Order: sequence, then structure tokens, then C-alpha cells
Amino acid sequence: MIFDSHSHTEFSGDSEMKAADALAAAESLGLGLVFTEHLDLAYPGPISFTFDPGEYWEAYAPLRGDRLRLGVEIGMWDRTCEGSRAFIDMAPFDLVIGSVHLIDGKDIYYKEAYGDEEKASFYRRYYRQMAENVRLHSFIDVMGHIDYIARYAPYDNPEVDYGTFQEEIDDVLQALIDTDTVLELNTRRLGETLALKELVPVYRRYREMGGRFLTLGSDAHTADAVGMNFAAAQDFAAALGLQIVTFRQRRMEICGE
Repeated sequence: MIFDSHSHTEFSGDSEMKAADALAAAESLGLGLVFTEHLDLAYPGPISFTFDPGEYWEAYAPLRGDRLRLGVEIGMWDRTCEGSRAFIDMAPFDLVIGSVHLIDGKDIYYKEAYGDEEKASFYRRYYRQMAENVRLHSFIDVMGHIDYIARYAPYDNPEVDYGTFQEEIDDVLQALIDTDTVLELNTRRLGETLALKELVPVYRRYREMGGRFLTLGSDAHTADAVGMNFAAAQDFAAALGLQIVTFRQRRMEICGE
């Protein structure tokens, strides 16, 4: 069974998705599902991106099984690394995703984070901090959405552009290989032709450098987004010779076996 290994229910500060709705959507698509609620300690905004792991486990443990796993998505920041490490020890999570949402403590969802900085300069900082944080957070299982910045960056062309940022992106990929961390293929943008085109060389290079596995994640915050663009994602993985996996009790499982 293929798993959607990145989704957010009402335990995440920016989601109101009900577990029952998410599970019904996944079942209708023949998918397994991993809830990966947000943990961004010391988040510099009005939303709280944390949750009580005991309450989370009490609410969802009865649903956990072959079709549902319980995880967490931590926002990687050097200031909160040890707090995040302590948090994941508080519950028997199946999967821990590490993602970059902040650059120098500013949320790149908001255009104010970019100031007047040119794209090349900002993107290089983004990937340098990503590589540093993967090495620092070597306890994660998966690194989420390498192209997250392209969703929100206020530039005329916000795409990743591997050719321009090859050195920095290669360092991220090397950090993943060195720490035995799986790269996620976030499927949210795979319906966009240009996004798909720009991601191909990134994942091809990951394969060339020794990467073998990836998770698929819709990053769903609503039930209608569960499994988004998964047909394209499976074709993408097959074309590049990458194996789709998920995690259970922090152990990697090959999807389909």
C-alpha cells in the first residue's frame, strides 16, 4: 500500500481537518495515511505550532494500525533542536519529518521575511540553512518539502532552479545521505508543469548521489487534499528509480510489500 506520509489534522495550529474525514479520503483512494502534526517551538507569530503529545496519542491511538500511522513534523531551527528532540521522546511516534519553515527566525510563508533581498541570495541562505539543520537534526527520519520556498517566495519566478543553486542543493542532498535521512517528494505542486520540470534534476541528482528512497506527502490540511497528485508522484519516482517508503515505529517500510 502507498502511504500519504505527510498530513495535518486539528492538532496542528493551521488545520481543522478531522481525522475521520482524512481517513475516509485516504481509504477512497486506496492509500494509507500518516498524521504529522506541526511542532515549531518558539514560532515567532500569533499561531501556536505545538500540541500535547499525550492528548494526541490518547485521541488517535485507537485509530492507529495498518492504514494509519502517527507522526510529527518538526520545524528545524538550531535554537529549538534540543527541545524538538525532547518532544519526540514523549510519545512513540511512527515518523518524524524535519522541515525548514523559518530562515533566520522569520517565517518564509510571509513576504516580509524576504525584505528587499534578491532571489539568488535568499535561496542560497535557505539551502545552506537546510543542509546545516539536517546535520544538526540527525534524529529525523524524513526531510520535508525541499521546494517549500517556491510556494510563497515573492519573486517573479519562485521556482527552485537546480542549475543556479546546484552547489547548495547538492550539499542538502549530501547531508541527507550522510545522516541516512529520506527525502520527501511533496506532491502539492506536482500538478504544475514548471514545478515538476524543476524538481526532476533535484531528485535525479539525489539518486546519482546514492539516494534510494523517498516518501510521498500531500501536506494535506483538508480532506480533499489527501493523496493530491499521487499518480504523477508515483510515475515520477518510477522514472527516476526511487523506491517509495513510509515509516512505522521509526522503521522504514517499503510501500507495496
